[in-house]
Amino acid sequence: MELVLFFLSAFFAEIAGTVAGFGSSTIFMPLALFFVEFRVALVLVALFHVCGNLAKAAFFRRGFDWKLFVRFGVPSVLFTIVGALLVTVVAQDLLKLVLGIILCAFSLWSLRDGVVLPRAKWVTVLGGCVSGFFAGLLGTGGAFRAAVLSSLKLRKDSFIMMNAVIAVLVDVTRIPVYIGSGFLPSGLWWVVLGLAVVAIVGAFVGKRIVDVISQKAFKIVVLAAIGLVGLKFVFDFFVAG
Repeated sequence: MELVLFFLSAFFAEIAGTVAGFGSSTIFMPLALFFVEFRVALVLVALFHVCGNLAKAAFFRRGFDWKLFVRFGVPSVLFTIVGALLVTVVAQDLLKLVLGIILCAFSLWSLRDGVVLPRAKWVTVLGGCVSGFFAGLLGTGGAFRAAVLSSLKLRKDSFIMMNAVIAVLVDVTRIPVYIGSGFLPSGLWWVVLGLAVVAIVGAFVGKRIVDVISQKAFKIVVLAAIGLVGLKFVFDFFVAG
């Protein structure tokens, strides 16, 4: 029964992450901790995240934008490494609080008036650098990346596609470290296979939902998800404190 609940948690996390364009790992990670210990959960969720994003990249491939990938995606991946190198010297709890407040304010402001960034080269490059830096430093760059991409007024298929591709590139830099460190017991590879299937099916169901909702409704879902992640960061700071 526990195994069924584990896979159901992953399934609904992937659907929600596909509809919002990001966040499947943010949803699934705390749920996975009910079933496995932290290090195992870390690598299982990362592998699940990669499978889900590869599926989204395939389902929304028409939204791929080469210019945006070069200007936003490449700097994002490079600055993920920079952020990761500074993990031990930056106060992450306080930084998460600040990021949480920024995300909440962005969400509320965007729902009311809208935040629009110009598609100028320097804007997308800077956005990629900052979102990648947060991803490496905090391990949770999806919400900030989503905030920047949503401000560029992308079509919903392009928004999901670019988020997925960049997330995959970020993940493949950390997964070999987890596996090489022995985080995944050899007897759990069949669970990884099950999660891969769940991720693909969940992404497919999520795509069906995205296909039938309007661009306006999609924007509201994305901004609500960004706001919820921001609230979680703020909540975690005060609870931990």
